[in-house]
Amino acid sequence: MAGHDIVVIGASAGGVQTLQQLVSHLPDGLPSALFVVQHFPTDQKSILPRILSNSGLLPAAHARSGEPIEPGRIYVAPPNHHLTLERGRVVVEWGPRVNLFRPAIDPLFRSAARAYGARVIGVLLSGMLDDGSAGLLAIERAGGLTVIQDPHDALFPGMPESALAIPKSPIVLPSPR
Repeated sequence: MAGHDIVVIGASAGGVQTLQQLVSHLPDGLPSALFVVQHFPTDQKSILPRILSNSGLLPAAHARSGEPIEPGRIYVAPPNHHLTLERGRVVVEWGPRVNLFRPAIDPLFRSAARAYGARVIGVLLSGMLDDGSAGLLAIERAGGLTVIQDPHDALFPGMPESALAIPKSPIVLPSPR
């Protein structure tokens, strides 16, 4: 992942299991920061940071607006708030739903592309509908890498399938085992 130190990950239905598997393969001291949007009911408490911290070696926490970006950490969008990036810092804000969700994947992906361009890897996992596809396109246009979960491996293939329509098709990877 040399030169790609900003990894943005979007997931929805069926995504928690895949996120756990993905995080379990990441090394301690990873020189990249990871940012995760998992679609989640706006009125529920999220324990996703605890789940991810317990699944691997990297610490995960709900992102706090204004905090600096540090490598080797997983920043998780809190329920009912969008997670976006500015150069060097995290932004957590309440705003209108995007693609029916708050948090939504596209705002994170687009902001990462604007702030970090070719340094970004965008990863889209299991889910329904098409959130994340426009954001992956923005990452691609900014020179970043785009990766999707193989739709055949996804519990809900809608989001990865939608991303296959991106002009320069994303890298398709099987679910981590």
